Amino acid sequence: MKDRAEITDLALEPDDHARIANVAGAFDEHLRQIELRLGIEVRNRGNRFRLVGNAVDRARGEAVLRGLFDQSANAVITSEDVHLALLEHTGERRRPDDDAQPAEHGEIVVRTKRGVVRGRGVLQKQYLKNIASHDLSFGIGPAGTGKTYLAVASAVQALEKDRVRRIVLTRPAVEAGEKLGFLPGDMTQKVDPYLRPLYDALYEMLGFERVARLIERAVIEVAPLAFMRGRTLNESFIILDEAQNTTQEQMKMFLTRIGFGSVAVVTGDVTQIDLPRHEMSGLKHAMKVLDGVKAISFAHFRKEDVVRHPLVQAIVHAYELHEAQQPARPA
Repeated sequence: MKDRAEITDLALEPDDHARIANVAGAFDEHLRQIELRLGIEVRNRGNRFRLVGNAVDRARGEAVLRGLFDQSANAVITSEDVHLALLEHTGERRRPDDDAQPAEHGEIVVRTKRGVVRGRGVLQKQYLKNIASHDLSFGIGPAGTGKTYLAVASAVQALEKDRVRRIVLTRPAVEAGEKLGFLPGDMTQKVDPYLRPLYDALYEMLGFERVARLIERAVIEVAPLAFMRGRTLNESFIILDEAQNTTQEQMKMFLTRIGFGSVAVVTGDVTQIDLPRHEMSGLKHAMKVLDGVKAISFAHFRKEDVVRHPLVQAIVHAYELHEAQQPARPA
């Protein structure tokens, strides 16, 4: 039998049945998510909750429930919201400078015609600030941390506010176990699958028909990195995605395409390099060469910043542990 010292009772006020159901989720799935992450038991009857477990985790559980209840007044709570709330209250998101830079201070909000995009967590918010205040920004870290999505959202907002005349999205068409030559179609059809994530983000923010019109008018250009050579891009918002698969020469070529009135964002994950093992990643090289240049910003995401399904974070961690035991790639 659990003793009283292992129990926390709380009531969420006002006693609003719809908001309580929103917090708990369908078939209490959000409560089960909290239990699994914190190792506590969560019981509820109406707006009254009982948390059973050790003192630290009960306090975290109470903070998560109160935070989600406040959020439930204006939004439908999703498993992603629960995941992010757990990260915020378990200390996994904290950085040494978090106290000096509160998450809510000077928050950048990206507005598009399809809705408002906000940073989720401290580092995403800082990343949006970096993009808004630097001509060249890097977003580096594992899949699922929002690097590309937030960059595309910032580009769409810049275009709609006439801060730039066009958006240029590019990524290297590196073969990851499959050969381009064996894919059907012409060159455009061969490389389009490599650019699909960029198209998907644009479709979500602008709609399929508008994206098609803007591409037809060359206001939006989505192209493989090789097509950037020899050009100077003025008054453009340029995004280089999957930059870990650039060579040193390709990275230098891209960075020297930036013209007057342009903004560039480089995103990549140095743990997912598809180059031949003897080839050094242009992204890793640029991180060393450009470190300390004040006009350039770097946001380094970690596995704790993953905002997809919680399983993605566990997968990233498992791969990190495995790859730490493997021979190192060229530095």
